[in-house]
Amino acid sequence: MAEISECKFYFNPLLAKKFSFLEDKETLALLMKWSMLGRISAQTFCFDHNFLHYNSENFALDFFKDPVVVFSLKHLVSGVWVPLDKPVVSVHVEPVPCSRVSTDLFDPLYTCGILRPSGLIVKCLHEVHQDYDKLRQMLKEKEFCVVGREDRAEFLFCLFKHLCLGGELCQYEDSVDPYIRTTKKIYRDLISVQKDPETKKISVVSKVFRVWVYDESGRCFPGTPEEDQTFAYMIVDPQKRHVTLFCHFYGIGNFSF
Repeated sequence: MAEISECKFYFNPLLAKKFSFLEDKETLALLMKWSMLGRISAQTFCFDHNFLHYNSENFALDFFKDPVVVFSLKHLVSGVWVPLDKPVVSVHVEPVPCSRVSTDLFDPLYTCGILRPSGLIVKCLHEVHQDYDKLRQMLKEKEFCVVGREDRAEFLFCLFKHLCLGGELCQYEDSVDPYIRTTKKIYRDLISVQKDPETKKISVVSKVFRVWVYDESGRCFPGTPEEDQTFAYMIVDPQKRHVTLFCHFYGIGNFSF
C-alpha cells in the first residue's frame, strides 16, 4: 500500500483528447456485441512533475486523491453509476509489461489447434457452456498455455483477453479477426511509441499499471466484485506527462449507441 508522496502530483483533464475506438462505429458495434459498450472508457490527464517508475504507487495515490480526478470518476453500485463518496486511503499497483509493437505474439494460436489458418476459432465441448471454444479455454485455463508466460503478461495480450471474454451478455465471435483488429485499434489509441533516429526501430514509451483503489471500507474502484473483467489500467506517457485511465466494469452493456 502506498503512503502519501513527498512530491505531490496534480492533474488536469485533457478534454480535447479523443479516442478513435470510442467513436468508430464499427468498433462501437463490436463493443456492443461483446456487452462492453457503455462500460468501457478512457480519459487522459496531464500532470506536473516527472514520472519515476519506482514511485508509481505514490503517483497513483496522488491521482486518485486529486479532487479534479475524483470529480470525474464514477463506479457501479447495484447497476447505478455513482461517484466515489469516501476519501481514498490507499492503492495497489501492479506493473504490466508493455513492449510489443506488433501482433506476432498471437501467431502460436494459429499452429496449436486453437485457430484455423483462416482465423476461425475451433469449437470444443464444455460441461457448463454449450457454445464454447478453445480460445476461451486457453484464456481462462492457465494450464492450457500455448502463448509464453512473458507474452501473456504483455498489455497487448491482456487487452486481447479482455475483449475476447467480454461482458455479461457477450456474443462471441466465430473468427479471431474482430478481436485482433479491435485490440490493435485500442492499443494504438492508448500507447505512445517513438522511433530511434539512427536504427529506425520503434519502441514503446508508455508505462502501464493495473490499479485497485481502496477507501476506509475496502476496495472502491474499479469495483468491489473480484471479477477479472472489471479492470482499471493507468497508462503513463512520461515524456508528455500524460496519464490515461482505461477502465471496464463487467456487466450488461448498452444495446445501442
